Amino acid sequence: MRNFVSEETLGKAYDSRLMRRLLRYARPHAGLIALAVLLLLFITTADLARPYIVRIAIDEHLLAFERPFAAFAPGREPVPGVSWNGWILVREDRVPPGIQAERRFQMVVTDDAGPGRYYLMEGTINQRSETHRVVADGAGYAVEAGGRRFPAFPLDEADIRALRADDLSAMGRLAWLFLGLIVLAAGLSYAQVYILHYTGQRIVFQIREDVFNHLQRMPVRFFDQNPVGRLVTRATNDIDTLNEMFTSVLVNLFKDVFLLAGILIVMFRIHWQLALVSLTVMPAVAAVTVAFRIRARDAYRQVRLKLARINATLAENISGMRIIQLFNQQDRMFREFDAVNRDHYRSMMQEVRVFALFRPAVEFLSSLALAIIIWYGGGRVVQNTLDFGVLYLFIQYMQTFFQPINDLTEKYNIMQSAMASAERIFLILDTPPEDDPAEPVHLPSVRGEIEFDGVWFAYNGEDWVLRDVSFHVEPGQSVALVGATGAGKTSIINLLTRFYDVQRGVIRIDGIDIRRLRRQQLRRHIAVVLQDVFLFTGDIESNVTLHNPDIPAGQVREAARIVHADPFVSRLPQGYKTAVRERGAGLSAGQRQLIQLARALAYDPAILVLDEATANIDTETEHLIQDALKRVMRGRTTVIIAHRLSTVQHCDKIIVLHKGRIRESGTHRELLEARGLYYRLYQLQYKDQNVSGSVSEAARGSVPAPPMPEGRI
Repeated sequence: MRNFVSEETLGKAYDSRLMRRLLRYARPHAGLIALAVLLLLFITTADLARPYIVRIAIDEHLLAFERPFAAFAPGREPVPGVSWNGWILVREDRVPPGIQAERRFQMVVTDDAGPGRYYLMEGTINQRSETHRVVADGAGYAVEAGGRRFPAFPLDEADIRALRADDLSAMGRLAWLFLGLIVLAAGLSYAQVYILHYTGQRIVFQIREDVFNHLQRMPVRFFDQNPVGRLVTRATNDIDTLNEMFTSVLVNLFKDVFLLAGILIVMFRIHWQLALVSLTVMPAVAAVTVAFRIRARDAYRQVRLKLARINATLAENISGMRIIQLFNQQDRMFREFDAVNRDHYRSMMQEVRVFALFRPAVEFLSSLALAIIIWYGGGRVVQNTLDFGVLYLFIQYMQTFFQPINDLTEKYNIMQSAMASAERIFLILDTPPEDDPAEPVHLPSVRGEIEFDGVWFAYNGEDWVLRDVSFHVEPGQSVALVGATGAGKTSIINLLTRFYDVQRGVIRIDGIDIRRLRRQQLRRHIAVVLQDVFLFTGDIESNVTLHNPDIPAGQVREAARIVHADPFVSRLPQGYKTAVRERGAGLSAGQRQLIQLARALAYDPAILVLDEATANIDTETEHLIQDALKRVMRGRTTVIIAHRLSTVQHCDKIIVLHKGRIRESGTHRELLEARGLYYRLYQLQYKDQNVSGSVSEAARGSVPAPPMPEGRI
């Protein structure tokens, strides 16, 4: 089985293969995603419309005083107008084609000395390009411009309001429209963000469930090769990174596309020459972006690599802090960490330099584009060949145009992390789980017969842990596996429960090859009592039943009574509902072991496996557990792994393992009389006692074996 990618591995910033697999999780939510994209389209339209409304307000109304009025005698006006000095004035652009005005007037604004700033001049001039001034002309006033003189009439506030009534009304309507767009965009943005994040959470919810479900079906070999902390990181941090990609990058890319496309379309439709001038800096922007992408990838890779080393160094030092302090290694470990930390610091500063250069460079190019627009467009405004509102529109659009580019650094980081996280997650999901036979054999009940027939097993390659192991256990018998550390005792248990499968040979339960059984069915009939008890967060009753609805509360209490757990549980504040903290903190080792025995008995297995069940237990508790074990073992096939030979003397069969092979097999008396390996192991445990007499008496069965010390083989 392969080990999945390490923290130092970094894939592409965008991997189409990984993206296609991620989008499969998004497919069930395609409708919501499409709705979010549609809302983005409306939001972008509203964002683009606001500067356009301001442009209309400026050109069509605020600066509309320059536009000439056509004068008609009362009753001859083609459309409704404003009555002034015996004339009906109509904006010239509203006069239907083919109708000639009797006179033309134009509003003039000036700071010259006079009765006011506003005049209605008979005639028209270019007020932007032609120098003009108001002068006294006999009893009245005139406007001088280009060597010409035009009669002018001062306007009071009432006249101005009347002449600009349409503009004032239109400005009010545009203001309300502008406010309405803001409110609409805010409402749509709320809906879009909610839908997007809801969809993202549903997607990562499904990914996290798939990862957890897959991990539950992974073989033990997988967990041997991959640390728990790394797996937890995959199911939490890496999946959260994918959520950030879905919510902050993937769908928002549509917004960037809509925004950029909309800006370009509007600019080219309004004034294509100014649009071309505005885009003159785009080649430089593209070059800066490409350079950033290349350098940012290398910098990001180095930072991730160095950060992984810092994490590994910290984890190792914190885990081994007792040893570091015991052997006074603080200074040396600090120097090692300082070197790793400085290496990370240098890589981080390199990344900072890359990111610090990109955004100012884009800001500079953005300002340069604005300067070009002001230089070119401002000149056209002065020459009266371009409306001021159009210039304002282009300035606003260009500032908006560079926003997605400025956000590229953040989006690039998210995409880079998301692709690396997706690769690690899919490597877990692609690791084959435990497989069951296509046509499994069904066992309605198990008698408990166990047979190992020529079993060879290795964890790695052909480094054999078990070599040609064969033995047979009748239903209801108890068999003990003894031997030095590394002899292969625990490997036999791992094979019996199919945590691993044999490379050669066959293991049979009731005469059936266990590889023909579904693992779930096989393990339902086997209970394992381990030396290291694992209790889950919850209460004592749930730790016995493991939330199995088929085990009633009465059965839990009966199982606890049989294994002597009921007395101490009954003394607890809430009895069987007493809360259990993580891994059973607050309970003694013996109490945890009794709860584990109650769990095994409550499930009523046909085969019971005891793996050092009485190790590290005080003498008083050990007597309780030994008595509980006798009760639990009654009527069940039992496999016992023990270093204390006193715990296995009464087994029906004792199998002595040495370097993966069965060296001896028999009862306690037979093995002592044979004076082989078991006899030597027995001597080692009783070396401080009168071994010769004790052993010979134990072999004859006339006296019990001497009490066992705490020594180990």
